[in-house]
Amino acid sequence: MSTAKETIQTDISENDVVLFMKGTSQMPQCGFSSRIAGVLNYMGIAFKDVNVLENDGVRQGIKDFSDWPTIPQLYIKGEFVGGCDIVTEMVLSGELDTLLENGGIAFSKEAADKVRETNQD
Repeated sequence: MSTAKETIQTDISENDVVLFMKGTSQMPQCGFSSRIAGVLNYMGIAFKDVNVLENDGVRQGIKDFSDWPTIPQLYIKGEFVGGCDIVTEMVLSGELDTLLENGGIAFSKEAADKVRETNQD
């Protein structure tokens, strides 16, 4: 049986975009997870959702793995991107678009622009 760390490493290695979250992309169990999953779905980004509520080892393991205390956590191309606040800022600044483009990850630029338009101050 693999350890939580091995499971996390496998998920991150085998998927371009991974969201460690409470619940699933279709049934988020917290507002922060819901926000990130909603934005990724809206932008048409294919991602693996990992429900940390199903496995206590992964729930604690991802915090240790990234040295980040909260969930959700987004990984793109094996790299830890951040949690809800960081990802939200990156979407609004266009930084996430650049990261996705550089990684060769398909997404809807139109949807990303619409998110920014809707959330202008």
